[in-house]
Amino acid sequence: MYEPGPSEEDLAAFGMSLADVEEEECEVLPDNWQSFTLFNAMSSQWRTGAGGASGLDYTALRHVAGFLGTCKKRLKEIFPDLQVMEVEALLVMSESK
Repeated sequence: MYEPGPSEEDLAAFGMSLADVEEEECEVLPDNWQSFTLFNAMSSQWRTGAGGASGLDYTALRHVAGFLGTCKKRLKEIFPDLQVMEVEALLVMSESK
């Protein structure tokens, strides 16, 4: 989700194009679906600065969760999952610098 794929130029060096690259699929377990859906919906809510992303903007979290129909009690339960995905996304983004 946050790791860029090969560029058209990189692929051209091997006589390939973006059409030759298969999309990578990732299975999400049913127990994690709500957490994943919320994390995905928060994809435009990153706090950023000169050094890049520093974390999700939690002030938007309740609103986004509400748009998805996630109740407050359920949000409290899935918040730790969201933080795990946030940390991993930050690591992936920092590796691409």
